Amino acid sequence: MIAEEHRFPCDTCGSDMRFDPGDDRLICDHCGNIEPLSRDELARETALEELDFATAIARTLSASETETTRASRCPNCGARVEFDPDIHAMECPYCATPVVSDTGAERQIKPAAVIPFHLEEEAAREAMNRWLGSLWFAPNGLQEYARKGRKMAGVYTPCWTFDAQTDTAYRGQRGTNYQEQRTVMRDGKRQTVTVTKTRWSRVSGRVSRFFDDVLVVASTALPESFRKQVIHWDLTRLEPYQPQYLAGFRAEAYTVELEDAFVTAREIMDRQILRDIRFDIGGDAQRVDAAETRVSDVTFKHVLLPLWIAAYRFRGQSYRFVVNGQTGEVAGERPWSRWKIALAVIAGAILAAALGYLYAMNG
Repeated sequence: MIAEEHRFPCDTCGSDMRFDPGDDRLICDHCGNIEPLSRDELARETALEELDFATAIARTLSASETETTRASRCPNCGARVEFDPDIHAMECPYCATPVVSDTGAERQIKPAAVIPFHLEEEAAREAMNRWLGSLWFAPNGLQEYARKGRKMAGVYTPCWTFDAQTDTAYRGQRGTNYQEQRTVMRDGKRQTVTVTKTRWSRVSGRVSRFFDDVLVVASTALPESFRKQVIHWDLTRLEPYQPQYLAGFRAEAYTVELEDAFVTAREIMDRQILRDIRFDIGGDAQRVDAAETRVSDVTFKHVLLPLWIAAYRFRGQSYRFVVNGQTGEVAGERPWSRWKIALAVIAGAILAAALGYLYAMNG
């Protein structure tokens, strides 16, 4: 098996070219040579077609729909990041843990689409620094880290998108509110109050929904809280996969298998179906006693989505900061400075004591 390489030598000087975020072109930082990327709208529609889920689970996808990847697994966060074959050791972009590259190759489902990086590294760093600057009680070293402008890593994170038709039969109850007048005793006096009560009636019905591009991140390298904060990519901007988009960046191989990802996708679908059922029941309140969903026409895509990542180490612990490479959204872990918190507590106690003293003297 031969793993694909994402290196594109410059026709002018032979240096490696890189994809230029925000533009459909490759650029050579050594001599300034520019090579535009071609776009074919007809080919785009064909390339973005979905793959059949059942065929993939049965391991009967065609050879053209799979590829061989060479990636090294980080011993700390579990990320499987692709490295150039001539690089034997470097830091994991997700957590700054030293990683020794291996020579193992693995067959995986090929990416069908990619959202190219839109933000340049400088813009991503500015967004991260604004976020870091807003943190209270952060160690001084963190601000120093931001001022030094350490290079961020541009990584394409793997995701699955799922399409599916769902048809759900349900049984439940519709609640209709009504008011009753009651006489109660308050302070020894009789008073009339209005009480809202609910009358329940049994209902049943069916709801249907077609789900389009339910997104599941196919990596566990980042905490779930990160994934929830930075996954707001505009999937209408997906482009057919071209290795040129990866030039100068790293790509993570997926670690969440397709079948496991669909379990998560079903949970997302089920939450929406429950909302649909409640809307269909109507009334002032709803109870859902049973729901049976039939899922059909399940298809999927393997897509790569852009993240700028920085990792900061404090007292032996890694703290990660992530910027969405399309929207500029920022998420991160943050260290706390114990002495700053202690000083704030002491200052608060002194201020409270001073205010108490003044109040006592003026009393």
